[in-house]
Amino acid sequence: MASPFPGMDPYLEQAIFWSEFHSRLIVAIADALAPSLLPQYYVAVETRTYRDSTNEELLVGIPDAVVLSTPGPSAQATPETRSVGVATTVRPQSVILPMPLEVKERYLEIREAGSDAVIAVVEVLSPTNKRQGEGRRIDNAKRQTVLGSASHLVEIDLLRAYDPMAMHPVATGAASAARYRILVSRSEYRPRADLYEFSLREPIPEFPLPLKAAGEQVIVDLQPLVNGIYERSGYGIRVDYQAPVPPPALSAEDQAWAKELLHIR
Repeated sequence: MASPFPGMDPYLEQAIFWSEFHSRLIVAIADALAPSLLPQYYVAVETRTYRDSTNEELLVGIPDAVVLSTPGPSAQATPETRSVGVATTVRPQSVILPMPLEVKERYLEIREAGSDAVIAVVEVLSPTNKRQGEGRRIDNAKRQTVLGSASHLVEIDLLRAYDPMAMHPVATGAASAARYRILVSRSEYRPRADLYEFSLREPIPEFPLPLKAAGEQVIVDLQPLVNGIYERSGYGIRVDYQAPVPPPALSAEDQAWAKELLHIR
């Protein structure tokens, strides 16, 4: 069963689906690129790990392996015993403390065979990269390291929520209403980069992945990868399309369009 949306399915942006979708997409991109890159280059799936504060948004949809790595359950509460002859005027109440959580995120590195030099870094942004906090701070630091190097950078942003990563338009004009973005930063053209913006109503555009030699690149077509993940993961029977489109809120025009699209599903 195919997604009713022509490009990115906004229902997959929900935390309950995003972690799984993100992991599958990273691997799908790596597998799709490999035939075009070998034997001169190879794709390495890398992982960054950091500690972040526990919050509901982050925990929903996080794999059980992460949750089970936290300390075991605390002892069962026992009835309060009151010492004879001691007056108790203040009773304690139960509270929840924010606990640090280990977060692991995958990204791709295109490396040159033999030298293992990092030719390009490919990121698929997650809420932890975009929302204010430790994840964004770490991602920004890594981003600056790549931008200051000879490696190319590709950022794939399939999330409408939160502020986009830092960039400044060259041309002045009306701000784009598109909420999805793919950024391609070629090392030889910095600080200029190519930004592909697209909306909920559009297919995900193809984009080039630059390699070592000037003009050397492979074209990445994400749309069939996303479609394949959707079908293999059974999202067609898991997503409740009777529920409103998840936040952030759509414009009135997009909301009407999505309603009609789902009505004929």
